[in-house]
Amino acid sequence: MAIETEIRTALEKLSPTHLEVINESAKHRGHAGDDGSGESHWRIVIAAPALADKTRIARHRTIHAALGADLIGRIHALAIDIQ
Repeated sequence: MAIETEIRTALEKLSPTHLEVINESAKHRGHAGDDGSGESHWRIVIAAPALADKTRIARHRTIHAALGADLIGRIHALAIDIQ
C-alpha cells in the first residue's frame, strides 16, 4: 500500500473535515533522508473537530498516534498544518 493511502486511512479515525496529503519528496531528491523511494517527505493539511480544543503539541501527538509508530518510522519528514 502506498504511504499516501496509509496516511489517509489512518487519519480517517479523526473524522477530518478537510484533509490533504501532499508528497513533497521530489523537492528533497538527493538531500539527507531521501531514500530514493519517492515517499520520504510528506505534508499533511488537516482540519478535524477532534483536534479543535487541543494544544499544538497535543494535536501533533494525536496525529502521530493515529498514524502509528510503524508508519511514522517509514517517513523521514512530516510537516503538519492544522487548520
